Amino acid sequence: QEPLVESGGGSVQPGESLTLSCTASGVNFNSREMRWYRQGPGKEREWVASATSTGNTPTYANSVKGRFTITRDHPKNTVYLQMHSLQPEDSAVYYCNAQPTPLYYSIEYWGKGSPDTVSS
Repeated sequence: QEPLVESGGGSVQPGESLTLSCTASGVNFNSREMRWYRQGPGKEREWVASATSTGNTPTYANSVKGRFTITRDHPKNTVYLQMHSLQPEDSAVYYCNAQPTPLYYSIEYWGKGSPDTVSS
């Protein structure tokens, strides 16, 4: 099974909402900071949001602050990205990322990406 699997992506119209899910398997989810990144057409991959291992100090890129919300559900080993007031510039492949644990030998993991399109 893949360590990180994204789901919930799709196509929406401007102003609508979309929620992405990322389920972790075998990566000590409860000990990792989880992040969302995205890469739009012709653009570099950019950081979108982060949630600490406890999920009590979420942070966001300025471009999505106030519109996106990152949360995590430890019993389900899942991190979510709620996206509201979506605009065409939000169209991108969204990637789930699990940061290394404090252990020296720990590595990070990436999901394969979820394509999301915002267009009229």
